[in-house]
Amino acid sequence: MTAGRAGRALRRPIRVGVIASVLTGVLLLLCCTGGTAAFFLSGLGGDAENGDALAGWGCGPVHPVDIVGELPRFAEYGDAQVRNAAIIIKVGQDMGVPSRGWVIALATAMQESALRNLANTGVPASLALPHEGVGADHDSLGLFQQRPGWGSVAERMTPAYTARKFYEKLVKVRSWQRRPLTVVAQQVQVSAYPDAYAKHEELASKIVDALAGGAARTVEINGKAVCDAAERGQIAASGWTAPISGDVGSGFQTADRPSHNGVDIGAGKGTEIRAAAAGRVLVARCDPDKRGRRSCDVDGYPGKGGCGWFVDILHAGGYITRYCHMVVRPRVTPDQIVPAGEVIGQVGSSGNSSGPHLHFEVHLRNDRSSRGATDPIPFMRARGAPLRAAE
Repeated sequence: MTAGRAGRALRRPIRVGVIASVLTGVLLLLCCTGGTAAFFLSGLGGDAENGDALAGWGCGPVHPVDIVGELPRFAEYGDAQVRNAAIIIKVGQDMGVPSRGWVIALATAMQESALRNLANTGVPASLALPHEGVGADHDSLGLFQQRPGWGSVAERMTPAYTARKFYEKLVKVRSWQRRPLTVVAQQVQVSAYPDAYAKHEELASKIVDALAGGAARTVEINGKAVCDAAERGQIAASGWTAPISGDVGSGFQTADRPSHNGVDIGAGKGTEIRAAAAGRVLVARCDPDKRGRRSCDVDGYPGKGGCGWFVDILHAGGYITRYCHMVVRPRVTPDQIVPAGEVIGQVGSSGNSSGPHLHFEVHLRNDRSSRGATDPIPFMRARGAPLRAAE
């Protein structure tokens, strides 16, 4: 059983964009059943084969991307831009780069050029080559806005070449598959606006799913891409992993518990809890119970109130995850940047709890009330990190 109250002091709306950090936006949260905040994400659209519909299909064997045939359509991008996305993914496949790299590469090109092969008014030779727009950022060219050190004018105006150069540098970044996308992209690009990449991660994952058979839902295990298996520290290409393995018990906002804004996952006391995605720690402390006591170092009981020892993490795209009822003080501190899969604490029964378990929440849309909460089960499954029973 999980805490049934939220700190009233944190109910006010959150203003987006007031803190510049490696992640987009800033939010503060409390307790198990309080709402949280995030940003609206653009939906995918288009007629013919709709990209959003394809991205929602099941995950199967990752298939080679066809850069010549008909491609799905997305409301955000035209046919040429989607084809450039296909080229970026195809180059990553040909190089043997894991699918997490395709997501990072797409998000980077989305920020740098909106997936357009850009010429430059300051580089006249580029204007004579095939291009899909004209920029004027120093002497930068192409999908990734690469400068002369990356290659000749003709090379930087060739999408496949620029994608290859990006991947060659990407795979040299330490722990690139676990670290925040915006941090990894910045190490490759050295951009003047390092925080900007994160906002494209969600759509980049959906495009990868649509073009490559659900590849953003896969994780690399023994050199193979396996669908819906991101747990025990394995990270899906989407950047997400299950916080623990265990049976999902009490569900999200059920008829008998309408204020239960997450799910309870059973696990033994002391089981390690992992960050579901890379992010910045917002809160890591003991939540007061109904009587205002901060007594988290002992097991709680039903009706006590509060999350006990708990952690809130802000992720790219404005998502927030919450982890309640830890057995001892969390292993992380506020403002700490944690990679996906990092151990942040241990399962316990502190706060409003009837036994050891993890209460896990996901929140959206810059809304701290219960209206901001979303069911973690479909949310995590869509990212290749389903909440399920341990095998």
